[in-house]
Amino acid sequence: MTPTGEDRRGRHSLLRSRAGFTLVESMVALVVLSIGVIGTIGMFEWAEHGLHHGSLTTTALALAESRLEAKRSLPWEQLLMDDLDQDGTLESPMRDDGLQDDVTNGDGIFTGSVVRANIRLVWTVELNRGGLPASASLASIEARAIFRAQGGQEKEIHLRTIRANPRYVGVQALS
Repeated sequence: MTPTGEDRRGRHSLLRSRAGFTLVESMVALVVLSIGVIGTIGMFEWAEHGLHHGSLTTTALALAESRLEAKRSLPWEQLLMDDLDQDGTLESPMRDDGLQDDVTNGDGIFTGSVVRANIRLVWTVELNRGGLPASASLASIEARAIFRAQGGQEKEIHLRTIRANPRYVGVQALS
């Protein structure tokens, strides 16, 4: 029994359908898959960069907030002292000497600074009357956190608050 022409065509189409993908189809599929994988890797790098920047910003903000809160919680007479080593003892007086982060000598703006976790924290206390806390009615307290983001850009966070002297009774009239 010899196969008829119809049987041969049926078997031939069956063999072609089972033959699989051609080399060109496989190469096109590989190129499309590669483009997708490269895009996904780029998105992961972009997300990692964003997370790193967010982490640095959050840490800088937390450091600045903690410094402001430390200044707000001190007794008024100790406003110009700091506990830089966090041992519970105030040992570091703020400076108004025009050196390091204190820009101008004798301007009535007292400055302190420290570096933690690659973030430079600079804080200032500006008293509204004179250079001693006892004679001032208000203090303006500012904290700045400065850090370098990926790519070398310098970023800065500023926080500022005002604190009133709880013992200030006002200016006495001259007799």
